[in-house]
Amino acid sequence: MFDNRALRRALCGIGAFCVLAACTTAVPGEPVARTGITKDTVDPGFVNGTDHGEIDQLAATVVTDVQQYWRENFEPTFGKPWQPINGFYSVDSNEQAGKPPPCTSHTSELEGNALYCASVDSVVWDRAALFPVLNAKYSGAAVLLVLAHEIGHAVHHRAGIGAEEQRKQPERYPTILTEAMADCFAGATLRWAVAGKAPRLRVTQSDVDSAMGVLTVLRDPIDTVDVDEATHGNAFDRASAMQDGYAEGPRRCADMTVQNRRFTVSESAVSRPARSYQQSVEAISSGLDGWFGGLVRRNGGQWSKPNTGAGASCGGQGPASFCVAEHAIRLDGRGEPQRLHEQIGDYAVGALLAARYGLAAMAALGRGVGGAGAGRGALCLAGAYSDAASRGADGSAALAPGDLDEAVQVLLGYDYGSRDVAGAGIASGFDRLAAFRSGVLGGAKACGIG
Repeated sequence: MFDNRALRRALCGIGAFCVLAACTTAVPGEPVARTGITKDTVDPGFVNGTDHGEIDQLAATVVTDVQQYWRENFEPTFGKPWQPINGFYSVDSNEQAGKPPPCTSHTSELEGNALYCASVDSVVWDRAALFPVLNAKYSGAAVLLVLAHEIGHAVHHRAGIGAEEQRKQPERYPTILTEAMADCFAGATLRWAVAGKAPRLRVTQSDVDSAMGVLTVLRDPIDTVDVDEATHGNAFDRASAMQDGYAEGPRRCADMTVQNRRFTVSESAVSRPARSYQQSVEAISSGLDGWFGGLVRRNGGQWSKPNTGAGASCGGQGPASFCVAEHAIRLDGRGEPQRLHEQIGDYAVGALLAARYGLAAMAALGRGVGGAGAGRGALCLAGAYSDAASRGADGSAALAPGDLDEAVQVLLGYDYGSRDVAGAGIASGFDRLAAFRSGVLGGAKACGIG
């Protein structure tokens, strides 16, 4: 189930699709955006409660193709045939007198949400306040990601990890694990669609980048801990699980355990008062200097702190740039760093600064700072630093709740952090996040530096 608490807060304000303060229905006369991911559509007549509209046509096409994926891949993964899902339900959460769908007592309970109801083996979605909004803001691929996640719950139930197992062994099967499995299964399904194997869907890598943006919205609030019953994971957790499935397939998802899976949702437990842009830059720069200086010296290099201040970008690197000749890190004085700080958060700028410090460290160690490999290495080192900072390790400044999610947002949305000293970046947000994530999970060694 996708937690809709953050969804309603974040997506209200998309005027063509949300009533002010309610975010529950389309504005009359405004067309729903075209999905762009369907080659052929499926008649949604098999969906209980359907209005036969465009959104349900998209949803029906998606669930038909996702079940095709599992007909092909469930038995190779789990050793038994796929059993079709018993039912699908479409709900207009505005219809107060409507018949409630399974696992709810009132239609309004599903507002802005979708769920898998295990007791009747059915997938349920809100066609009024969820899918039109996701389709408009993130494209039809976001609808695919959500429905593939819900069907992912049907997968782990069929594989033997259901409510009874969770009740009897809560430490072995916490909710955050089964939610990660569902995200992972969704990633595997997306990869299949991108490869052109889906009969009716056409999904590109750019669609995947767009769809991943929804994970920055459908994430747990920053005060969630990983033992909460409703825990889904923060944006980093969710994107990581999705990328695991995308890269390695459903077997990787099936093998997930709390022992072999790291969750970051409750690790950044340090609170702090709001900081101004300048205060954030000063605090983050201090932590970066200590951590990267130690890394360079441990690897036989000499380190001096780069001069940091406002100035024109070097080589078209964007809001934050590493100027090799001046041994300086410049923050664009025209306001882009401040905008990112205000719209995303201070660690949006912090992640970009960490990537520029990564280039400075690579230069200090005689590594190349030009080309795609340099941008990837800089992001990896930024991830390694972020992991250390999330734990308050190695003298780094501890991150606050939500900082990793701010890094995810800026990396998915912009190529700045991946740019080399000449300004060439990595086009795919998926690939940028993958590079950063390798450092978070593997440390500096994953970036080729001991």
